[in-house]
Amino acid sequence: MPTPSLFSPRLGSAGRLVLAALCALALAWEARPAAAQGKLEAQYEATLAGIPVGRGAWNIDIGDDVFAAAASGGTTGLLKSFAGGSGTGASQGRVVNGALVATGYQASTTTSKKTEEIRITLDKGNVKEFGILPEPPVDPDRIVVTDAHRRGVWDPMTASMLRVPGTGDPVSPEACHNGAPVFDGRMRYDLKLDFKRMESVKAEKGYRGPVVVCALYFVPVAGYIPDRPVIKYLAAQRNIEIAFAPVAGTRILVPFWLKVPTPLGPAMLEATSFITAPQPPRVAKTQ
Repeated sequence: MPTPSLFSPRLGSAGRLVLAALCALALAWEARPAAAQGKLEAQYEATLAGIPVGRGAWNIDIGDDVFAAAASGGTTGLLKSFAGGSGTGASQGRVVNGALVATGYQASTTTSKKTEEIRITLDKGNVKEFGILPEPPVDPDRIVVTDAHRRGVWDPMTASMLRVPGTGDPVSPEACHNGAPVFDGRMRYDLKLDFKRMESVKAEKGYRGPVVVCALYFVPVAGYIPDRPVIKYLAAQRNIEIAFAPVAGTRILVPFWLKVPTPLGPAMLEATSFITAPQPPRVAKTQ
């Protein structure tokens, strides 16, 4: 699930690669007006070469004037034995003229050695304040994130909700005609989509129906170390795929599964439970 320290060198090369691949769930796409109100409660399982390595949960609540999203996850099984960790992420904001406008993002990750927290305050897509605790040491090899890099961006959690404009079925090839800049508190990067195909899915619990499958491309911009192997690997990948499913009652799509090839075998994050329902608009009280 979306966490800020999936590139941590403390996880070891294998753990970094798997967790960095899974962090692509924290996508960023251009947010456009929401059409209605809806709610999602989902559970995900992460596997590497078919072996379970993690689990997570994601809750989204879109109201008529506010929204909130929260995720949590942790390593399990084999991965936990040598790269154990857990994380949480959340964002909240206002719905202004139907558009999702984030005002805050928080994330926390915990390993056997430390806990790290990231907080970002936003105003109309611009980062007003941000911080990492404990403050990381300065690395001269890291490309500096400038003030310009922190303008016109999305936090990972809010950006995970992909808006499809129009009045037709949102689960369509048009959903993949998208891409936007992301700032996660440490890195500034671009994520881009291209349409690949339509499929049908069936969660163990909840949603069954169509998903739109997109190719996913990762483009690092700043805040990273160019020689880091995991960065080079992800930037060179052309076979990452992500499938989007709808949040009922809205024109918002969210990831149902994510597939990333790795030298250790295919890494996959997939919803095992995907329960979504529309919410009726709030009726103003009158005297």
